[in-house]
Amino acid sequence: MSGRLSVVATPIGCLEDITLRAIRILREADLILAEDTRHTRTLCAKHGISTPLRSFHAHTNDDKVDLLLAELADGAHYAMVSDAGTPVVSDPGVYLVSRAAKAGIEVEAIPGPSAVLAALCVAGLPVRRFVFEGFLPRSGGDRTRALDRIAQSAITVVLFESPHRIHATLNDLERTLGGDRQMALCRELTKMHEQTIRGTAPEVRSALSDPARGEITVVVEGKPADAPVQNIDLGALVVEWQREGLSTKEMTQKLQRDLGWKRNAAYQAILNTLKPT
Repeated sequence: MSGRLSVVATPIGCLEDITLRAIRILREADLILAEDTRHTRTLCAKHGISTPLRSFHAHTNDDKVDLLLAELADGAHYAMVSDAGTPVVSDPGVYLVSRAAKAGIEVEAIPGPSAVLAALCVAGLPVRRFVFEGFLPRSGGDRTRALDRIAQSAITVVLFESPHRIHATLNDLERTLGGDRQMALCRELTKMHEQTIRGTAPEVRSALSDPARGEITVVVEGKPADAPVQNIDLGALVVEWQREGLSTKEMTQKLQRDLGWKRNAAYQAILNTLKPT
């Protein structure tokens, strides 16, 4: 009889952020596959879990994966965890899940904490649709293309970054996106020193402690609709709005709401139009 692979989400910081079902599954499993057994052992000690641990990470070779699959095929029940959050999301566990599924082994999700969703909850940016970029490539054409994708994305983008590369990434985001796109930088989510910095790339960079510490999730506002300056006679619109008794603020809001302009650009355009010639 074929066994079962449980993909178990674990806390991203606070060890209390784990579901009752996850604790039960980790206790019932024959073995816990952990990215870092030392890290997972701390979680297990906190919740009275005595299940044996075995290392499984990006450098686990195919022979060991084959052995795991054979044991699962013989009826074993294994639980797979990452160091933090939901396995398979920017995580080497995807390889084992793919191999297990192809081998006809049952794979079940035990949902729970996710740095992606936690960051979206506190970012204050639109979340009806979003795309997850994971970790950006470190350099070269792949990094340039990833930054270009973010710059052109009309929906919110979420990415991960390490503390020692975050300043370079913020510099690249400012260069690629310009200085108007809003973002939120979330670090140490659910931990004692949790921090969310909101603003443009230069504002976030200036507010970030140096050196930055803790795992970082960045949420970037989608590209706003381009202001169709060439398709409207702004002067005529302003004259019409003046007849209607609209204030400068109300004109600015109409450009934002009706034509997709950024606030600063809309306000400046109104002021320029109102200047006496």
